[in-house]
Amino acid sequence: MKTPAGFAPAEAAALLASAPHRLMFFAGAASVLLSMAWWAGVLLLQARGSGVALAVPPAWVHAALAQYGMLPPFIFGFLLTVFPRWLGQPALSRRRYVPVFAGVMGGYLLALAGAAGSSPLLAPGFSAILAGWLFGLYQLAGVLRRSGRRDAHALSCLAALGVGAAGVALFCGHLWGLLPPACAWLGSRMAALLFLLPVYFTVCHRMIPFFSSVIVGPAYRPFRPAWSLPAVWALLVAHVALDATGFAGWLWPVDGLLAVLFALHALRWQPWLCRRPGLLLVLHLAFAWLPVAFALFALQSAGFALYGVDAWGRAPLHALTIGFFGSMLVAMVTRVSQGHSGRPLEMGPTAWFAFAGVQLVAVLRVAAEWLPSSPVWMAAAAAGWLLAFLPWVLRYTLIYWRPRVDGNPG
Repeated sequence: MKTPAGFAPAEAAALLASAPHRLMFFAGAASVLLSMAWWAGVLLLQARGSGVALAVPPAWVHAALAQYGMLPPFIFGFLLTVFPRWLGQPALSRRRYVPVFAGVMGGYLLALAGAAGSSPLLAPGFSAILAGWLFGLYQLAGVLRRSGRRDAHALSCLAALGVGAAGVALFCGHLWGLLPPACAWLGSRMAALLFLLPVYFTVCHRMIPFFSSVIVGPAYRPFRPAWSLPAVWALLVAHVALDATGFAGWLWPVDGLLAVLFALHALRWQPWLCRRPGLLLVLHLAFAWLPVAFALFALQSAGFALYGVDAWGRAPLHALTIGFFGSMLVAMVTRVSQGHSGRPLEMGPTAWFAFAGVQLVAVLRVAAEWLPSSPVWMAAAAAGWLLAFLPWVLRYTLIYWRPRVDGNPG
């Protein structure tokens, strides 16, 4: 039996596994829809006054599925592809990245089944994710070790993945009944601020000035200060430490500094010179969410310090997770998928639709904290995410199963 593209299923599967970005981006693309479809269902049930019976609060499961299940396949797919290039090493063989896919995606599907009603599957599912994660971390560390270099970007990504593994372990420990709920909460906070954000910022720090200088040419002045990676790490650790020890009212100086630091990068990367092509512009537009998110975090903390009340809820967090993470996901994955399939480096209507949709969803989810019938608006934001991503996911999952259009391997 042939596939519509004219390939036997075994040949199509071999193509999917022929490069780490194909396999892992496929897993991530499926997770983008599955995670939010489940969460939209939960929010709709809550809006109707009912709920979902799970061993842990559904919001915690949502955070874990999104941060440890949905986004890591994209991160591993990207890093398993670019680490050897960054460090002058040969590309990784299948036996070094297929087990990462098996653990991370297999565990994700188990955990999702647990979230959908089979609660006993949650702990084995996240444990499998952790196993695949550790294998991937070992492979990336091996690339760095064999290179003999001390590449700051590679070290930062490895450190973030290590923290992420610790966060998954904390969540697993609670699911297995070995650790208290506070550990699961800490694992969730670590995911956003000490795993995802350092990886995203590190990749932006390396790639946005590079892409911009290649396109703009001599008129562009790259800004890639060596001090900003350790500065961001130190401030993020301070944020999590203050938050975890009950000093939420003292986060505003830390978050204010982070907002200023990210705004400095956004401006020094000269987005006004990078309006063409669209694939470059969206990188700068996506990054603009980062100083906005931390300005909101600072206002949230300052309000708590002054009035003892949190009037912002999860608005700053979703400006970060949907606004920055979601927008940059579309921008970076589109770029890698287009280039590594031999296609032109352009956004195209499907990618523009996804990117614009994510902007609307981010604004809606932030505003939902103050709108009447808040759960309904949250469910609408989740449905908007599905609508924005569905055409994009369909387009690129088909590409991952097909050979490059230019006939080259990869």
